Amino acid sequence: MRLDLRLTDLVLIICAVSLLFIISALIVLVFILKIYKRIERENEIRIKALEKQTHIEPNVVVIGGGTGQSIFLRGLKQRTKNISAIVTVADDGGGSGALRDDLGMLPPGDIRNCLLALANMEPTMSEVMQYRFKEGALKGQSFGNLFLAAMNGLYDNFETATYKMGEIFAITGRVMPVTLEDIDLIAELEDGSEVVGESEIPKASFSNHKRIRKIRLSKPDVKALKDAINAIEMADIIVMGPGSLYTSVIPNLLVEGVSEAISKSNAPKVYISNIMTQPGETDNYDVLDHVKAIIKHSNNKIVDYVLINKEKLSEDIEKKYEEDSSKIVKFDDKQRRKIEKMGIRCIDRNFMEVKSGYVRHDSKYLADVVVKLALKHNYGIDSITK
Repeated sequence: MRLDLRLTDLVLIICAVSLLFIISALIVLVFILKIYKRIERENEIRIKALEKQTHIEPNVVVIGGGTGQSIFLRGLKQRTKNISAIVTVADDGGGSGALRDDLGMLPPGDIRNCLLALANMEPTMSEVMQYRFKEGALKGQSFGNLFLAAMNGLYDNFETATYKMGEIFAITGRVMPVTLEDIDLIAELEDGSEVVGESEIPKASFSNHKRIRKIRLSKPDVKALKDAINAIEMADIIVMGPGSLYTSVIPNLLVEGVSEAISKSNAPKVYISNIMTQPGETDNYDVLDHVKAIIKHSNNKIVDYVLINKEKLSEDIEKKYEEDSSKIVKFDDKQRRKIEKMGIRCIDRNFMEVKSGYVRHDSKYLADVVVKLALKHNYGIDSITK
């Protein structure tokens, strides 16, 4: 009997110890699970913080005009919402020139193109805004130009009209004229003769086979738009171009306060060199010639980086452009050394794309490099696209 009790006691003791062990193991397991979940939660927070860091959207100021600027903006808006497009207002040709003469307003064409590039609206509405009348008194005129002209008449202020049109189009960022003053361009050619008017300068230069020596505005002390200067001062990166050197990019730099604000900024200053030369404007220019022209019309602290296309043209595209007196803008090691001696870094990549037989900058790739330059300079994120 005593032996049976002892065995029973032993079994109970073993069961109790086993149960205690199981309970202890469960407690330890729960504790480990809690630690694991805590680590997992902390890692999640770190990952989200890292994702947030790598998705910083820098403030990008884009200075220029013409087709090149609007094409670049289409790619840029996919990388950042913080965009300020500062646009030249010296255009005097085509539909913009006609409205400028008839209504006494600033030329709307380049502004319209930038607004549409940054717009977030139905494709049909975009097509309507780009529609050009084919007959009658409005022949050749863009509906978008007329829309902006109507807004200008309604608010009696071109800056307000541009801002309100941006609201209607739900644009990413902001578009603004570099000045509200009525200005023309005057070019001095290498023979000393002068040509007045943005649309007349390339014609005269090309027909007379005379390079542009210098360009200026038709009146002194042209005041920059206050918001344009503020945008430059707040920028994480400042981009000049792409676009016509003498009739789209440089005119902005001639407006009082613009060049000074750019050179004083701590943000990296980028010039996007054109891919092709332009007849009557940059005939036989290489990248170095473009950079020298920018500095000549501003100051030697206005460019930190030059983005250069190094991709070659196919024979058929090259031939097509040569028929129009346009050639690829050349770049070589000799130019690189000279540009870098000026304290400017050259970034040459395959920035070109060809669409429907026309050479353009690859706006998405260009925007990618620009944004990464801004992140590297301002946030220490170093990953310039190769």
